[in-house]
Amino acid sequence: MTNTAQPLEENSGEDRREHRQRVLKGGTIITSIQNSEVNCTLRNQHADGAELKVAPEARVPDRFLLYVPVDGVAYRAEVRWRRNDRVGVKFTGTEPKPKLHYG
Repeated sequence: MTNTAQPLEENSGEDRREHRQRVLKGGTIITSIQNSEVNCTLRNQHADGAELKVAPEARVPDRFLLYVPVDGVAYRAEVRWRRNDRVGVKFTGTEPKPKLHYG
């Protein structure tokens, strides 16, 4: 008897990047280093992540809280890629508006 079942490939195309909707939203990267803040702009976004534009000299940690005032929520974010003044992040959860943020 021959087994004709094909093995499942890990990256079979089912995990393609989700289409990110173009947006232009202001945001703040809140780091755990002395509660410092880095201003950014969300260029596109979907439920699982976003592309951020930051100042070229900005220091963005690998994990941070991204507060988006227009959404009224803070996203826990993990950096997935970096290119010049752009940073791609994956959202790993949400939190209410940070108490230390005045915006």
